[in-house]
Amino acid sequence: MSLFTRRKRPATAGEPTAPDGGAVAPAADEAPAAGVDADAQPPAHGPHDAVDEPELGARLDLGALRIPARPGMQLRLEVEKKSQTIVAVTLGLAGSAMQLQVFAAPRTLGIWDELRGEIAESVAKQGGTAGETDGTFGRELLTRLPVKGEDGQTTHRPARFIGVDGPRWFLRAVLTGKAAVDAEAAAELEQVLADVVVVRGAEARAPRDVLVLHAPGQAPAPQAPAQAGPGPDVLRRGPEITEVR
Repeated sequence: MSLFTRRKRPATAGEPTAPDGGAVAPAADEAPAAGVDADAQPPAHGPHDAVDEPELGARLDLGALRIPARPGMQLRLEVEKKSQTIVAVTLGLAGSAMQLQVFAAPRTLGIWDELRGEIAESVAKQGGTAGETDGTFGRELLTRLPVKGEDGQTTHRPARFIGVDGPRWFLRAVLTGKAAVDAEAAAELEQVLADVVVVRGAEARAPRDVLVLHAPGQAPAPQAPAQAGPGPDVLRRGPEITEVR
């Protein structure tokens, strides 16, 4: 299931083009175009940028993400098969789960407004439903995604997509389980999300490139940036590394 893809747009006169005819994506470090406002900023309560929250504190160091620890929280690192890099983390807590992925973004107002439409369209094409609503972190998507059970029957699982635009990064959270439909069940995971710190790094990256993670306490091996794409399917687990905190 593809829920996060790099969108191609037609090249205009004078723009460099890619081999497939689309416009070449600008580097993440490019200055904003005329008329674009200042860098995107996350909500005042967080998630935070490492410039504003430089100390690790009680958070787990996963590289591009620093995750606050909670008693009994399960932490599952998800591996992209082709590159064998860790591209997402899923946190399990009190019967709910929250998957986090972080991406490079341009110096603009952010990409979440555009991505909500893309995700909703993708969900609809696959037989699901999606609707927008206001949440703790701004506009979000409430979806019902098709899932095939062991008996071969298709049911629909609720999922809540939250997006946070930060300075040159975009953080996507997907809540499933009780937290997708119950505000009280979601409260603790929302508190975790608000205390996350994103470590973007100074490297030039194309918008929507995945920022690679590593296991807690382990420095990542040198590698090329992961390519933009859907990342792990929020409904189907890939290879995992699981820890309980």
